[in-house]
Amino acid sequence: MTDNGNGKDDPTTYGPIFQKVVEFFKDDGWPFTQLEDEEILRLEYEGENSKWRCFAHVIEESQRFVFLSSLANFVPKLMRLEASEYLTRANFGMEVGNFEMDFSDGTVRYRTSVDVEGGELTSTMIKNMVYLNIAVMDQYLPGLKKVVKDGMEPEKAIEEVEAEDSEETSEE
Repeated sequence: MTDNGNGKDDPTTYGPIFQKVVEFFKDDGWPFTQLEDEEILRLEYEGENSKWRCFAHVIEESQRFVFLSSLANFVPKLMRLEASEYLTRANFGMEVGNFEMDFSDGTVRYRTSVDVEGGELTSTMIKNMVYLNIAVMDQYLPGLKKVVKDGMEPEKAIEEVEAEDSEETSEE
């Protein structure tokens, strides 16, 4: 593994999309680790509601950049159907990105991605995608916790989360 792209694996030997992603996170002050021999960066983020791991994954051959916020093994087996309903309700109407859950281990992720074939990935595109991703994860995480840990009905948890968001938006 390489810390901040400065170890034995030189990120400049990777493709141009990966180089732009590495440059963005360096310039934006995010500490990261590159997964060994892969075009994947592992990062940590602490929002208002929790701390979680993020992954910046570049697929050069497809010319795609994927950013994931991940809560590993977050949902216990007995709460996966309720969590799935909550995440499906959260996804409805989402303009950019989506929640997903691995039913085998309870990992929850929020995924944003961009296909840059025929174009160029810019710092602004990366910034918008990354910061939207972490903002959505932070916004919906309290409701997911209420469903998983407190047994709240998914529909009620979504109503609360989205009501809070509309209150904050109207105050701005």
